[in-house]
Amino acid sequence: MIHEINQLFKRQARAWPQLAQGIEGLAHASTRSVRIDWFDVFIRHIPHRMASTTAPVDRESVAKRPCFLCVVNLPSEEEGLLFDENFTIYCNPFPIVDRHLTIAYREHAAQRIANQFGNMLDLASRLSGYFVVYNGPECGASAPDHMHFQAGSRVLFPIENDTAGLTGVTVPNYARNVFLLRGRDRSALIDRMDRAIDLLADATGKRPEPLVNIAVIHERGVWVIYLFPRGKHRPQVFHTGELTVSPASIDLCGIFVVPRAPDFDKITADAIAAIFREVTLPDAQFQEVAARLERKS
Repeated sequence: MIHEINQLFKRQARAWPQLAQGIEGLAHASTRSVRIDWFDVFIRHIPHRMASTTAPVDRESVAKRPCFLCVVNLPSEEEGLLFDENFTIYCNPFPIVDRHLTIAYREHAAQRIANQFGNMLDLASRLSGYFVVYNGPECGASAPDHMHFQAGSRVLFPIENDTAGLTGVTVPNYARNVFLLRGRDRSALIDRMDRAIDLLADATGKRPEPLVNIAVIHERGVWVIYLFPRGKHRPQVFHTGELTVSPASIDLCGIFVVPRAPDFDKITADAIAAIFREVTLPDAQFQEVAARLERKS
């Protein structure tokens, strides 16, 4: 599968100017790290992410535009690689990381993790050296009307190093609240994720799906899952115009996307920590869910 993806990128970079521009833009992106307590966050200035960062995702706005993940609306140059009978792998023309992929469901169906988490695990196990992420329809998905995942190279994936060796279900003193699940048993992990989603829905009153971002990696037969329960979609600084940032899965995993140069220059470690705390689930609710999840682990 990795060889086929590499060949897809080679063909598409030659045939699809928009992708070639995106790859070039990423190559010239500026990245700097900041220290927050005991961990680093990598701030990445990527101007071509402006449209995704500021995308209107309310129901009315989404209904007015054609779905850009449906096959009939894809650019004529865009080519996909079948993963299975349900998902197709595409090169993302607005990359945040190397080998950034969009993995779209073949039918136009709403962005929901229910009954799809097993597919996410399968993708992670087949995409060696990649992470796979899911952005909920109200917290990061710029196509909330079409089921999809994203994936990318783990050459830079800070959360993996940050959590290496941890065995608990939470990550202490991490500025953002995240559940950490590990295991070799696919069915057991699906059951744990289903329970976690159900507990979050109970705690937040948000159904059919609570606000979540999910990242998965697979290494040496073990899946590692990062589940970020969200308190809100965008931070207050986005709405005031102070900073044009809208964190989703990749940001929460430690690659913080900043499309505007002035924001890249001025954003601080304290500001990022405050944004993480603001958009993930408040501590009291998070600890309540964690306690209930651990009792059933």
